Amino acid sequence: MRVRFKRWLFLTHRWLGIVTCAFLAMWFVSGVVMMYVGYPKLTDSERLAHLPTLRAGDVLLHPVQALAAAGVTQPLRELRLAAASGGRPVYIAEPDTKAPAGRRPAARGRDSIVIDAQSGLKLGPVDEQLVLKSAAAYAGDGVGLRYAGAIEEDAFTHSRALDGHRPLHTVKVADAARTLLYVSGRTGEVVRDAPRSERLWNYAGAWIHWLYPFRGNVFDPYWTDIVNWLSIVCIAVALTGTVVGVMRWRFSRVYRSGSHSPYAGKMMKWHHITGLIFAAVTLTWIFSGLMSMNPWKVFDVKAAPLKTEVLRGGTLQLGKDLASANDLLAGAGGDVRELKWVRALGQTKVFARMGAGATAVFDAQSGRPAPIGLDAVRAAVPGLMGAPVSRIETLTAYDLYYYARDSHTMMGGSEKPLPILRIVFDDEARTWVHVDPATGTVLGRLDTGKRASRWLFAMLHSWDWPPLLTRRPLWDVVLVILSLGGAALSVTGVVIGWRRLGFKLRHAGAKYTHTTARDAVN
Repeated sequence: MRVRFKRWLFLTHRWLGIVTCAFLAMWFVSGVVMMYVGYPKLTDSERLAHLPTLRAGDVLLHPVQALAAAGVTQPLRELRLAAASGGRPVYIAEPDTKAPAGRRPAARGRDSIVIDAQSGLKLGPVDEQLVLKSAAAYAGDGVGLRYAGAIEEDAFTHSRALDGHRPLHTVKVADAARTLLYVSGRTGEVVRDAPRSERLWNYAGAWIHWLYPFRGNVFDPYWTDIVNWLSIVCIAVALTGTVVGVMRWRFSRVYRSGSHSPYAGKMMKWHHITGLIFAAVTLTWIFSGLMSMNPWKVFDVKAAPLKTEVLRGGTLQLGKDLASANDLLAGAGGDVRELKWVRALGQTKVFARMGAGATAVFDAQSGRPAPIGLDAVRAAVPGLMGAPVSRIETLTAYDLYYYARDSHTMMGGSEKPLPILRIVFDDEARTWVHVDPATGTVLGRLDTGKRASRWLFAMLHSWDWPPLLTRRPLWDVVLVILSLGGAALSVTGVVIGWRRLGFKLRHAGAKYTHTTARDAVN
């Protein structure tokens, strides 16, 4: 029985390893690339930095006039003013529509209405001319542009956040970085940029790491299952290999060769040794990669939805008593790139977004600075859920559950302001909600499932441990060394598997030739 078990272990590891070691090697190498070059994205700070400055001297229609001229009915979820479509100031209205029960709200951009801020005309379908004007405003003066056509999805636009903007128009920019711009087919805004070096590195990084060759084609419906089951098979290979490696290693004595490993060949010996050294990290990374997929929704809990309308305090209904856009720009001064009208704590506010990313808050009626009070936010946040509040904390520094990552990383790119409020609810899911007291907006929520995902995915896969992240390049050195060790383990496995498979095929070919010759003689 014991002999059969050992043989089963050897055969399982050998033949599954021949299939999976190439994927493991690819994951280790591409993971190192992803440490420094991420999947293309356009962060909010990048978007603001490339928007033309709004000038108080421009002739701009009052928001209510523009909405009326375009025939847009209220209430709204939000209203934005920016030179985002065609390089000219436009109002972008987001209707306050609620998704049917059981469905997600429409993706941003899907229902957006774009209005010329100077004429009040509702802008029609996005065409090539508008796309090139948007790209020119983004790229700057004197930069050559070439329209490259419209797409639904390509290697760099698999993100579901772009669904509301499809089809996407592509523009090749003749800048030093050879940037490829993606322009929304709904609003005419630039929604993604991808420099040439970023695109090329992605083929060796995120694109191959996330098995995106299986996206956007006949395999797309099965992509999740492919990633999940391939990860599970790789876990089986690593587990059986670890058991075999420990069984074959002589800890207290040596083989006749004088080595603790029984293997004479260099590849087998190095595969054995690297397997024992890097088995734990290999298993950890494969398992945490599987957890990144939230397989079969293991991290989903039946948590009640947040009542975000409590922080809004009603729908956004704009009246003629609002301050004009010109008055707001004059009051804000500086480098304003976007004005956004929102409802916050029962009042209509305007957020003035600057080119450097700072946000100033104004009263929509008077046009004067009107920061949202911390006390008002603290008084409102308990109503976010129909559950008792255990405590409200003020975070003035990042911790294990609220922290910033570099913008190119998978978990980076979103704003992580400080200080913030953390509201801890005493509900079944033990929900935490993070709220920005400066704007009264929800930054995110964590329940028991998401906190488990933070440890089993982010911590184990990316080593998102603040004491290590803040001590770079120590984080880089540790992860690169471990990745190279895992790659060495996988590459030796590929070589061994290739040799084994080649031997079997040659043996089968020789046997077939011999049998054929014998039959011919007979």
